[in-house]
Amino acid sequence: MGAAEVFAEVSGMPLPEAAARFAAAGVPVFPCAPGEKRPLVRRGFHDATADPSQVAGWWSRWPSANIGIPTGAASGVEVVDVDVHSTGTGFPAFQAAHRHGHAAGWAALVRTPSGGLHAYYPAHPDRAQPSWQAARAHVDFRGDGGYIIAPPSKVLRPGGVRAPYRLIVASGDTPVPVDAARLRDFLDPRTPIPLDHARARAARFERRGSDAKVLAGWVAGRGEGERNRGLFWAACRLAESGAPPDATLDALGPAAEHAGLGSREIMATIRSAYRTTHPAPRTSAEPVADERRVVRGSPGRVIS
Repeated sequence: MGAAEVFAEVSGMPLPEAAARFAAAGVPVFPCAPGEKRPLVRRGFHDATADPSQVAGWWSRWPSANIGIPTGAASGVEVVDVDVHSTGTGFPAFQAAHRHGHAAGWAALVRTPSGGLHAYYPAHPDRAQPSWQAARAHVDFRGDGGYIIAPPSKVLRPGGVRAPYRLIVASGDTPVPVDAARLRDFLDPRTPIPLDHARARAARFERRGSDAKVLAGWVAGRGEGERNRGLFWAACRLAESGAPPDATLDALGPAAEHAGLGSREIMATIRSAYRTTHPAPRTSAEPVADERRVVRGSPGRVIS
């Protein structure tokens, strides 16, 4: 039995019982902070297990902990995450992808606390599919290297209300894996580049891609109190290297989410990094340097 089949059973269960039920079904889980998506264990989703005694011990220590499930080969499930936030919604893009056959075959649909959607699919049996973000479409893919929060967990929303992850429907058909590469190409099509330009660009960005992987690994390991600052520093380094904002979001977004940051905070931090490293030209109407305001508590640091 997989994660999607357990959702109907755990609806309304106390979180410790639900976590135990996932483990009994062979689904690895790990605890996240009550009302949040932040892992409570040191290695995050890498510590996930279906061992009943370990799961019981975690939820005995943290009885209100949310339930995290690693995605990809670790759990056998992959998730298309349809976001809803102030900058837009991913539902039109997801619906278009479904109509074109790029997102059919789901095993379950789960409503998220923000009003978005988690569409669950079986992991691809023949190849690993890494997590990615299609920021312009407001759709993410959670495969290898990612995790999701599962029902009946709840997340604190504006106004102090804890809203649940809730099963909408489980498919009565045999679910099929989603082709993550085709889905991403559909959601975020790239403009073809002439071959000679492509070769030059590949050579120019080869080192950058390596740096991005190193920076993403470093960001993923930041703890509470270091996550936002670490993401800002890493985004500044990629911005300085010439990486476009979308590429930086794709490279660092999943890592920052693993560290416990929300999607809105991730996008805001990366935008701030690009504003810092690529400031707008100062006009004659703007104040000169000696009229800048000094940041309180930070001697010598100025802001425009």
